[in-house]
Amino acid sequence: MTILTETKDGPLVLSPDQVEELGRALDELRARVVADLGDADREYIYSIIKAQRGFEIAGRSLMYLGFLPPFWLAAVAALSVSKILDNMEIGHNVMHGQYDWMRERGLNSREFEWDTVCPADQWKHSHNYMHHTFTNIHGMDRDIGYGILRMDEAQQWNPLRLGQPLYAFALMVLFEWGVMGHDLEVENIIRGKKSWSDIKRLVKGQWRKAGRQVLKDYLVFPALTGPLFVSTLAGNTAANLVRNLWAFSIIFCGHFPTGVQTFTEAETAEETRGEWYVRQMLGSANITGSRLFHIMSGNLSHQIEHHLFPDLPANRYPQIAPEVRDLCEKYGLPYNTGSLGEQVGSVWLKIFKLALPAFLVGKESTPGVIVMRQRNTTEVGV
Repeated sequence: MTILTETKDGPLVLSPDQVEELGRALDELRARVVADLGDADREYIYSIIKAQRGFEIAGRSLMYLGFLPPFWLAAVAALSVSKILDNMEIGHNVMHGQYDWMRERGLNSREFEWDTVCPADQWKHSHNYMHHTFTNIHGMDRDIGYGILRMDEAQQWNPLRLGQPLYAFALMVLFEWGVMGHDLEVENIIRGKKSWSDIKRLVKGQWRKAGRQVLKDYLVFPALTGPLFVSTLAGNTAANLVRNLWAFSIIFCGHFPTGVQTFTEAETAEETRGEWYVRQMLGSANITGSRLFHIMSGNLSHQIEHHLFPDLPANRYPQIAPEVRDLCEKYGLPYNTGSLGEQVGSVWLKIFKLALPAFLVGKESTPGVIVMRQRNTTEVGV
C-alpha cells in the first residue's frame, strides 16, 4: 500500500510491526469506550430525540401562522433543525448500530427508519457495508464521486466532466434523492451492466418510501393547514432543501477535501486490521467547530474517528479525537482537519479542478508514506 503524504525528510515508511502496533492501540481505545458505555450515552441520545421532536412540533405548529413572514421563517428554521437532527445525529448513527447495545426497539439499527426518501435497508447496504468496508478503494467504494463526479485524479476524465460543477450543485440541492438512487448504480444501468431484474426490488422499496415522504411533506401536512396549503408546501420544501445542503456539505467535507487519499484494490488486498485502520485515517477528514456544530453534523465533523469506529456512539468522538490525533502524530500520519469554510472551499476547488483535463491543471505530487506489507516473508512497498 502506497499512501500519499509527505514528510520534510521524504517518504515515511511504516513497517508491518508499526502498522499492527497502531492497530492494537486503536483496538484498545475502542475497547475502553465500549466498556464505559452506559447511562450518559442513553441520556444523550434521548435528549437529542426529545429536541428533534420538539423542533418538529414547533415547526409544524408555526406553519399555521405562516401567512406572517417571521413565523414562516421560524417554522422553516425549526423544521430544518428537526430534519437535520433526524438524519445526522439520530438516523445515521442509529442505523450504524451505535445504540444496539441498549436493546431498545426504537433505537435498533435493524428496525429504524428515518425522515428521508431513501429506504433504510438500501442506505445501510451502500453506506454501512460498501462505503465503510471499502473506503476510498477505486472500483469498490462508489462514494468516490457518487457515480457522477470525478473527485480523484485516478478517475478517468472525459468531456462530460466539464459539467461537473453543475452536477455537484444538482446533487447538493437534491441530495436525499441522490442518496436514494445510490444503490441503483445508475451509471451501470446506462452502461448495460445492470438490468431491470437487478434493480426491481430496489425500485419497489424506493417507490414505497419516497411515496410516503412525498405524501407527508407535500400533501398531508400542507393540507392540514387549509388555506395556507401553498405556504406550508413552500416551507416544507425549504426545510428539505436546507437539510440537503447541510448534509451534502458535511459529508463532502469529511471525504473529499485536499489531502484525503484513495487506494487501489491491489494496494488493499488481504488487508490486515492495522492496515484497514490506516486507510480509514488517510481516507477521511475532520471539521473543527463548537459542540453545537458537532451535534448538528451528527458528529460527522469527526469523520476520521467515525471511520475508525463507525459503531461507537458518535457523541464519544470528540472525547477520543485527541487520542487519535496523538496516535497520528506518533506514527507520522496526517490528521486532516480544518474549519467548515476551509474544508468546503477545498472540496469545491477540487470539484472545479477535476472537471478539467490533467494537462490544464496539472497533477498533485505523489511522494509519501509507504506501508510495508509482509506477505510470504517478503516485504513489499508498492
